[in-house]
Amino acid sequence: MNNINQLDSELLQGYLDNLGKNTVQQMLSLYQQQSALYLEEIEQALTNQSHTLWQEKCHKMKGAAGSVGLVKVHAKLVVIEECDKAWTEKRLYLEQLIQLNNNALVAFSTWLDK
Repeated sequence: MNNINQLDSELLQGYLDNLGKNTVQQMLSLYQQQSALYLEEIEQALTNQSHTLWQEKCHKMKGAAGSVGLVKVHAKLVVIEECDKAWTEKRLYLEQLIQLNNNALVAFSTWLDK
């Protein structure tokens, strides 16, 4: 998938220019670790069928994704955070979110390595 569609390149370039490649790499690594935890927590909210936890965990991941310029992940979380659909529908949203996040991580890594 095209990096332009996945990333806020202007934000990331600003980070790169001001903080350096090592710091941006650390940001990516930290986001990878945190997003794995957030996805586990969203999965747990789904398993427990807790709308409150679903919202809380989606909200946390939304902020993290936005702060590292993952625009498609952030946009998906904006949509699903307040979702009041059936749990089966939320399961599909979670699967889509996982795929978007994986794609975004690849795009970020590829962008950083250019």
